[in-house]
Amino acid sequence: MTTSLYPELDEAALAQIVSALESGNTSGLAPARAEEVTQARTAARFRLVRVPGAEGVELDGALWVQSGDTPAPVVVMPAPWADLGWVAYAAQATQLAAKGYNVLAYTPRGFGKSGGEVEVAGPLDVQDGTAAVDFVLENLPAADTNQIGFLGDSYGSGISLLVAAVDPRVKAVGALSTWGSLFEAFHENDTAHTASVDALRGAARNARLSERTEWAFDQVRNGESPSDELREWASERSPLTYIDQLNQQNVPIFFAHAWHETLFPVNQTLELFERLTTPKRLDLSIGDHSSPEMTGLIGLPNRIWTDAHHWLGHHLKGETNGITESQVVSEIMWGKALESHQDWYSAVGAPAGFHLTGPAAGGVDGGLADKPANGWSTTVSTGTDTPATVADAIIKTGYAEMLGKPKTYPTGQIDRTHAAVWTGEPLTETAKVRGTPSLRLAFQPSAADTTFIAYLFDAAPDNSASIITHAPFTVRGATPGEPAVADIRLQAAGYDAPAGHRLMLVVDTEDPFYRDANEAGSAITFSSTEGSPSRLEIPLA
Repeated sequence: MTTSLYPELDEAALAQIVSALESGNTSGLAPARAEEVTQARTAARFRLVRVPGAEGVELDGALWVQSGDTPAPVVVMPAPWADLGWVAYAAQATQLAAKGYNVLAYTPRGFGKSGGEVEVAGPLDVQDGTAAVDFVLENLPAADTNQIGFLGDSYGSGISLLVAAVDPRVKAVGALSTWGSLFEAFHENDTAHTASVDALRGAARNARLSERTEWAFDQVRNGESPSDELREWASERSPLTYIDQLNQQNVPIFFAHAWHETLFPVNQTLELFERLTTPKRLDLSIGDHSSPEMTGLIGLPNRIWTDAHHWLGHHLKGETNGITESQVVSEIMWGKALESHQDWYSAVGAPAGFHLTGPAAGGVDGGLADKPANGWSTTVSTGTDTPATVADAIIKTGYAEMLGKPKTYPTGQIDRTHAAVWTGEPLTETAKVRGTPSLRLAFQPSAADTTFIAYLFDAAPDNSASIITHAPFTVRGATPGEPAVADIRLQAAGYDAPAGHRLMLVVDTEDPFYRDANEAGSAITFSSTEGSPSRLEIPLA
């Protein structure tokens, strides 16, 4: 898929910022960057540091120390899953220092110049986070010990949430492109998300993965039914596991996530957001993992990072900046309009039901109707991938979406012998999908283990389509030939399908993002009967 979670990150430019911070020579920087570095050097002293972590491991880092004697708030920034480590935050940390924060950015264990091995936000990483707070307080006599925040992107965001759950000194968190349940991200509906593991391994090609980490990744990669041991490993690394502690701490948390996130799909983060009773905010954007906030990492103006700064400013410095006026702000595909809501419940549309009608086979699509049409069935063969896929590649397809160039799907080339297709009538007005679609699908597998993937498309009059959302589903140990029912929550979406377009549901059995459990030569029969009607429900505003 990709060997970097940050394909657009200019590492040389970030290294140049670090050099300018150390030397004061800003001649090679763009004017805006040069001004920020000058302001940061005026407000704070910059130095490279080694942070004592858990079990004697030293973490590579950098410290921006405010020059004045007045206690200043602190921001700790664990680095993302990348070889360059804390340097990824050079631009953002410099901006925060210029705004009056003491900042510690550090590289998690196993990456870059830090010691130790990669534990995937395990207990040692959490201990490292609390040790980082200790280090700041010991080295910053003017630190405001009552105003300490964590801010992280991707890997750093998960570590930030886990530290906040156990360390009462953390008073605010910014978690960008994060996860709520690591297990659900890796095993959605019992389907192994192998593309996630491949992407993480590829991006950590120069890191030192612990034996335990390699074991866990292998467990996901082999696609077998997850063991209890893997569930425990993932649970220990999931902020959702510590929801009670986060609520008890009442730590304010800012989230940012992409609708078409392929590394940590949005639903598991939404569950964390919904179960929090703390002050909270969620920014949802077009794109994929970390791509909506990427321009901010290289120092350019960016809505996500601006909101994160405002969140810290409000909760650590008492600024009145409007960041708490809305809990949810979502960027809608594809017009990019921003919608603000008081909470997630207000952002979700009313459920509209569509009954699946036959035959959906032999080159003829089924339909999406207001009334049930029971008594039909259609069979698809497994083992062949169709043009219906999640994306072309993790991350990169999301960048094209941000540029207004979403992946185009040739729906006419979807082989109806390997996929079932149901198409609605042309829309008479814009269908505003807001929330989490769900699918109830009656099926009969010919084998004990079966995987299929459901995709909801927006099909244009020329039969090209854009993806709205999707979800995989796997059942293991079924009785071949016995009827069953799948209840599937597709990933949440904020999408406008224009009038004249049609909603299209495609269900096939192969996708390169997942490890399917289908047996060679097996088939799946989909159906709808009075006792088990098949139905698609879409939340429409």
